[in-house]
Amino acid sequence: MNTFPLKPVLVVEDSAEDFTALGRAFRKHALQNPVLRCEDGDQALAYLQGYGKAVGWPATLPAIVLLDLNLPGTDGRAVLDILKKDPLLHSIPVIVFSTSSSSRDIEDCYRLGANSYLTKPIEYAALEEKIRLTIHYWLNASELPRLN
Repeated sequence: MNTFPLKPVLVVEDSAEDFTALGRAFRKHALQNPVLRCEDGDQALAYLQGYGKAVGWPATLPAIVLLDLNLPGTDGRAVLDILKKDPLLHSIPVIVFSTSSSSRDIEDCYRLGANSYLTKPIEYAALEEKIRLTIHYWLNASELPRLN
């Protein structure tokens, strides 16, 4: 039996509407992990690079990062690049979750070290299914590294 507290899921998403839809899907599929939201890349990097130091942020790193690409300030590509080059953070699975289905965006993200790339569906039912599969694979089926 796991006696460790559940690590959070970090959602880096500037759209309140998209975050609300994700939250509904997480609840429907009984996500037990706490969900944290960063509204831009700068906020995400502040938490990830300074975890345990900033007031109001958990003193633990997330189990996974769900990362939008098109963010105000530091965009998702730059966040991904910084995370995957950081020796303390590079093992955190980063799932890019973007409206872009551009082959160039997909290739760039994998080149930068993305662990997965998912295109945001327009229909809520399709979003719900992608979230169900994501939760199952990354938080139930996969063996994730213990970072802290």
